[in-house]
Amino acid sequence: MTQEYGENLGSNSTGSTQYEDSAGTAGAGGEWDRIVDVLVVGTGAAALTSAITAAEEDLDVLVVESTDVWGGTTSVSGGGLWMPNNPLMAKAGVPDSTEKALTYMETVIADVGPVSSRERKLAFLNNVPEVVTLLGSLGVKWMRSKDYPDYYPDKPGGMIGRSLEVKAFDAKQLGTWFKSSRAAKSGIPVPLATDDVWELSRAWSTPSGFIRGARFVFRTLGGLVRGKRLYGLGGALASSLMHIVRQQQTPVWLSSPLTDLIQNDDGTVVGAVVTRRGRQVRIRTRKGVVLGAGGFARNAEWRKKYHGLEQEYSSAPEGDTGDVIDLVARRGAALALMDDAWWGPSTVAPGGGVAFSLAERSMPHSMVVDSSGVRYLNESESYVDFGHHMLERDKTVPANPSWLVMEARHTRRYLFSAIMVGRKKWAAEGLLLKDDTVAGLARKMGVPEENLTLTVKRFNGFARSGVDEDFGRGNTAYDNYYGDPGVKPNPNLGALEKGPFTAVRLYPGDLGTKGGLVTDPDARVLREDGSVIDGLYAAGNTTASVMGRTYPGAGATIAPAVVFGFLASRHAAGRSTARQPAAQQSAALQEAWNKAAGGSHKLDG
Repeated sequence: MTQEYGENLGSNSTGSTQYEDSAGTAGAGGEWDRIVDVLVVGTGAAALTSAITAAEEDLDVLVVESTDVWGGTTSVSGGGLWMPNNPLMAKAGVPDSTEKALTYMETVIADVGPVSSRERKLAFLNNVPEVVTLLGSLGVKWMRSKDYPDYYPDKPGGMIGRSLEVKAFDAKQLGTWFKSSRAAKSGIPVPLATDDVWELSRAWSTPSGFIRGARFVFRTLGGLVRGKRLYGLGGALASSLMHIVRQQQTPVWLSSPLTDLIQNDDGTVVGAVVTRRGRQVRIRTRKGVVLGAGGFARNAEWRKKYHGLEQEYSSAPEGDTGDVIDLVARRGAALALMDDAWWGPSTVAPGGGVAFSLAERSMPHSMVVDSSGVRYLNESESYVDFGHHMLERDKTVPANPSWLVMEARHTRRYLFSAIMVGRKKWAAEGLLLKDDTVAGLARKMGVPEENLTLTVKRFNGFARSGVDEDFGRGNTAYDNYYGDPGVKPNPNLGALEKGPFTAVRLYPGDLGTKGGLVTDPDARVLREDGSVIDGLYAAGNTTASVMGRTYPGAGATIAPAVVFGFLASRHAAGRSTARQPAAQQSAALQEAWNKAAGGSHKLDG
């Protein structure tokens, strides 16, 4: 089945038939086309984990996807999950605890209201071990990114090695169904791991980088010799989850967007309308609807409204348009953090493609300046912080775009993946500027020569002393992770002295949006007054993130998506099918809500 998996599976047909259920209704006077326990919307990590969990609870599940490919943003992501106190850490003898991780989260996230309440943080942390164990028992092959630091490792509770990822996945296990994946369409068909990237970026300049590169080559060749088609990163994660969904024989409908919700008089969600093959299909849900449909990174109108951006430079795939968020908000759901995203500096490639910038901006012999030729941030800081600082700077000094300036040692020694091939085409289209002198490069960039010259001179002094007196670049283990240990005295600082000098533009890109529906510790969607929309759940980028306005560690996007997707189905499995008033929130959650909302209960960012 290459188009729709599980086309004929399930106890009910897709023909128009009136079904009786425990609610004693056919849905607001209409006929049900299908009855399931749980309808899952989306096919990213949040949605697939929810579908897997529901099936493990012996529930009848249907998955629907709005686009013609499955995998969501997860498929084109790094595929990491920030999972504190996970079982692989315990097995390796690496000490961690919920209390330590909570201290860290409370320190770095601060107070952003109910979306990141103590209860929500604990719901995430307390369920990490069970989620990892469950998915591992069903076939997900976990491995630790043991060298990857938290993004603020110097903060209380911060440490190294909390992130997980999935081992390279053989796409042949999915048969022809893999052709319908986003990974097949946009992914990289190599067994690359997140924990490879930091050393591969310096494969030509350090012994450890060379060894890592050699291992990667042998791993790739080994897969080919064994007749495997190996995918790593987000493609491996999404494919591993979909493989379980297929083994559970859960139907997956592609090109089937959610177009409406069906509610009882008390507001309980009892079903949904899905557009499928040109007709409206009414689906009755006994236990609930789980939304894992992504954010609104590709919604130009909303990006302008909420982020003030005339153009988005997102790495999120097409289809990430926020339609589901809009639909549910119109039904009274609360929104939060709509003005935020999983920011990160990005370059625009020939043809208009977007490439996320990571290691290259952190390596020595480079720096970032605004339109005035002046530094304004720590180039090695986390990408979310970088994005925030870029947007904040742009309010006073044009910094969209900014410039990544590099000298000859940077371009010779370090891998700049975006321009690894096609450097001449980049230069021909004016996307990569080059000159033998800093002053000459400044003229081509259109920045004041004197400013850039003075900035380089000051920066070179920091490189020699090893101390960035302006922004502290290289002061943390996270900064050093994407540095060069062979450069002394600071692995992130190297002088800009040797021509030719090059520059590329950096834009405020993102990995997806961070704002959306407000949910409680059980992943239930909340109204603007803090009450629950019974029967409706959400996880992933469809929701306002428990991580608030920051990014605690590698995979802090996907990890809560997976955990709250799990929690949604666990809670739905325990719901009574009888009609009853929506459940009330705990006193602690309501108190947090009222405090954050200032009495208005309006959290729309």
